Amino acid sequence: MVVTVQGGVDEAHMDRALALAARGRGRTSPNPMVGSVVVSDQGEVVGSGFHARAGEAHAEVRALDEAGGRARNGTLYCTLEPCSHTGRTGPCAPRIVDAGLRRVVIAVGDPHPRVAGAGVAYLRARGLQVDVGVRRAAAARLNEVFLTWATRRRPFVIVKIATSLDGRIAMRAGTRTPITGAAAAAAVHRTRAEVDAIGVGSTTVLVDDPLLTARGAPRSRPLTRVVLDRRLRTPPGARMLRTLDAGPVLIVTTRRALREQPAAADRLRAAGATLEPVESGTLTEAMTRLAELEVTSLLLEGGAAVHRAAWNSGVVDRVQRYIAPHAFGGDGVPWLDDLVAVARLGAARVERHGPDVLIQGDVQRPD
Repeated sequence: MVVTVQGGVDEAHMDRALALAARGRGRTSPNPMVGSVVVSDQGEVVGSGFHARAGEAHAEVRALDEAGGRARNGTLYCTLEPCSHTGRTGPCAPRIVDAGLRRVVIAVGDPHPRVAGAGVAYLRARGLQVDVGVRRAAAARLNEVFLTWATRRRPFVIVKIATSLDGRIAMRAGTRTPITGAAAAAAVHRTRAEVDAIGVGSTTVLVDDPLLTARGAPRSRPLTRVVLDRRLRTPPGARMLRTLDAGPVLIVTTRRALREQPAAADRLRAAGATLEPVESGTLTEAMTRLAELEVTSLLLEGGAAVHRAAWNSGVVDRVQRYIAPHAFGGDGVPWLDDLVAVARLGAARVERHGPDVLIQGDVQRPD
């Protein structure tokens, strides 16, 4: 890969493209967030654009449309490698060539199997100078969800939990226990508004009967609710099944459960649930199936058994732990303090939301 030779100028234009890309946050899945800027051969910004949502024009096309003939002999900056294949829309690389550009600067390559260097190769084969790597780290961070989905073939998984000061998630087993206040709840709903799906285990459904919707935060597309339920314990009267206008409810179960409990399966289907069977029912297999369904990000909200299984399976990418300023004592239900140690989380960030504190960190992996 070749890193640009124009230093601060390239970085400044790429920063503009990254800011544009971020405007698509929460709306482009399963596509990445992409921003693009066209600079004329005189150094003037003559076009810019971002990808607003899947199925609409890509960032490069929007920027080129705005630039028109002023793009000739200029430079296009793009936060992700342009595509050269036809998907929901036409390919971008031929449009770039037809615009008569001299140079393309890309922040990070696209690892999706349908791209994976093909866009860069297409442009270089037609005589364009292509430099890759400007603001690579920032671009990879921006599209961490898409890059995880494309390379690991599973969603980007955020474990979210609220605990007491002494690490309890409920006052006692089987008891619904509100823990955090309104400000923390509002922050959680903002996160829900950005992800593709929310996931819980069947115990959480039985104990809390949650809606699992994004409330008080703008969202422009349906929110998928996922129940990990190997035994088909989800009641057909669950509240989330009365909110299908907010998005589908997927119950990930096993083929064995469908064979052994056909009546329970029929009741759930009649209530509007979509049953997604897998063979073993492991978290790894469930995540693979969700990825196949184009779920690129999953907010895993509980409970402790599901969190433990996800952690042990190595599918957790980020931990969001809200801590309330009170203790539940020895009768409380513990979380995973024995597993999720601060030492295993990188770049931990601390935020205050009313009386509660959010500690958020990314899981560190050898790779």
